Amino acid sequence: MIRKQEITTFEFPEDSIIWDVRDAGAYAEAHVKGAVNQPITALSSEALTQVSTDQPIYILCGGGSKAPRAAELLEGFDSSREYVVLMGGTRAARDAGLPLVQGQ
Repeated sequence: MIRKQEITTFEFPEDSIIWDVRDAGAYAEAHVKGAVNQPITALSSEALTQVSTDQPIYILCGGGSKAPRAAELLEGFDSSREYVVLMGGTRAARDAGLPLVQGQ
């Protein structure tokens, strides 16, 4: 199941799995605190084995175009999981004053 959530109203649950699907360079420039770099080009069914099946995977990108595509790709690998697209991405988080981290 894929659902959408505005990143500016999202309250990050403790121990949440947040995948930033941008490339490593964009991720290193700035990313949401707690997000793990999981480039869209590297998404696979193997990557899903790293996450418990009962845990939602939150997905974001820079501005909101790659994350929905990544969610569809992941749903193709395992449609029984919950994927949450964080709409607006890193740019919206920055504009809303959410804490961002630089570097790997």
